[in-house]
Amino acid sequence: MSAHNPIWNSLPVPALVVDESDAILRINPAAETFLNASSKSMTGQPIWDKVMIDAPLEEAFHRAREHGTPLFVNDADVGTGDGPPVQCNLQIAPLADSDNEMLFLISSRELAGRMNRSNGVKSSAKSAIGMAEMLAHEIKNPLAGITGAAQLLSMNLSPDDLELTDLIVEESRRIVKLLEQVEQFGNLSLPARKPVNIHDVLDRARRSALVSYGAHMKIIEDYDPSLPPAEGDSDQLLQVVLNLLKNASEAAGDKGVIRIHTFYEHSFRMRRKDGSGQPLPLQIEIIDDGPGLPQDLEGDVFDPFVSGRENGTGLGLALVSKIISDHGGLISVDSAPGRTVFKLSLPRASNETMRTYEESL
Repeated sequence: MSAHNPIWNSLPVPALVVDESDAILRINPAAETFLNASSKSMTGQPIWDKVMIDAPLEEAFHRAREHGTPLFVNDADVGTGDGPPVQCNLQIAPLADSDNEMLFLISSRELAGRMNRSNGVKSSAKSAIGMAEMLAHEIKNPLAGITGAAQLLSMNLSPDDLELTDLIVEESRRIVKLLEQVEQFGNLSLPARKPVNIHDVLDRARRSALVSYGAHMKIIEDYDPSLPPAEGDSDQLLQVVLNLLKNASEAAGDKGVIRIHTFYEHSFRMRRKDGSGQPLPLQIEIIDDGPGLPQDLEGDVFDPFVSGRENGTGLGLALVSKIISDHGGLISVDSAPGRTVFKLSLPRASNETMRTYEESL
């Protein structure tokens, strides 16, 4: 791709191309503005020296180059060292018909300031949840009265009129179920931290899925048997995996395939607000072959009340995000037609947690 290509120069997002030795070959005008540096000063420089990315990226980047696959990184702090970093999403992909050249696209997250990284829920969404909790409590009582009144009326109605009271009862119960989901979101207790065998949790979830909503699916286990225990609450983590498997089965449809992949990534860390790093080496991926998420929802799919399904409540993935955040972990999604990956990154059980647990046995 020539540096004088009009499409390259018109790209609204910062873009860089690096050669096989990770040196910058060219950058577009948007990247010059973003990095506050000229193309001339950047060309030939190692990208890792000029573009500071607060994520354990180099190893994954080299694997992506070796296998010729794209790499996506969400919510990474990107900067040059000359100013405060900016939270961005990165898309990295091999260039076709090139000699191991890789393309970097950097999309800044203008809404990143609204994210509360301490619990994974936006502050505006937390306010909405709080209001919904209060309303849920107030609405459930009159709904119970409406349901009871409809059931009493049905005792004296003809079969033709029963359809109306049955509808009232059915819809009232549906609303109560939604309100209970809202209350569950707000009342979720903090995880009881113990050593957790991730594969035991995944196996329980898989077996449960295969006898219910996932009976029509093929679920493939692709496990790293050497994974050490995670630190967390096995019941809450089971709830997370069940929710993700249910979403995957609904997305993939009849005769779809779900793959559960686990692996250990030693260099994966999460940066805390105080600047310290939190290792999150245990990786779990739930992969389905469905049509993928709508593009306009992918960035907000973990927010409360956001759903891509017609009758979805938008609380399932928000609850998943909250549980994983409470565990000190991360959840991300990478979606394209035919392949959607929900990835969980979790801490391993500390020596102290292991010792405490063994002493309690």
